[in-house]
Amino acid sequence: YSKEELTNIFYKYGEDKFSRNIAKKIVEARQEKKIETTLELVDIIKSAVPMKFRKDKHPARQIFQAIRIEVNHELDVIEPALEQALSLLKVGGRVSVITFHSLEDRIVKKFFKEKTKIDPKVKGLPNIPDEFLPDFKLVCSITPSKEELEANKRARSARLRVIERIK
Repeated sequence: YSKEELTNIFYKYGEDKFSRNIAKKIVEARQEKKIETTLELVDIIKSAVPMKFRKDKHPARQIFQAIRIEVNHELDVIEPALEQALSLLKVGGRVSVITFHSLEDRIVKKFFKEKTKIDPKVKGLPNIPDEFLPDFKLVCSITPSKEELEANKRARSARLRVIERIK
């Protein structure tokens, strides 16, 4: 990957504000020698991030997330999977989705919102005909409780969203 491609991947999938500097350091390091271990990559990433930003969270976490998402095409499969899941539901059936980072959650949230919105042509009418009402309703969106976070810190970014077929 070029410096520009790496920058885009790190920014888009890792939401990392130092993506440009990290990509630059990786490209420079590759010119000297091949990066062969994850620890070598971690050291390069650390060297590209100012010290004051390293103490809050590990600087490589978001970069490794971005690499994983790019390599596995993780975000490309969410919407088709949701579409298939909803097509299998009978009235009263529910689909529950747990997301583990904001990129996944944004896709699920947008998808569920689209499936539950009222047709804009009739929105605001006092009596909306059934054929213009959505087939689904949002049931809930839940984040981990304080107790759950104390028991499992890694649950901090998890979010459960539930949608139900209503017609």
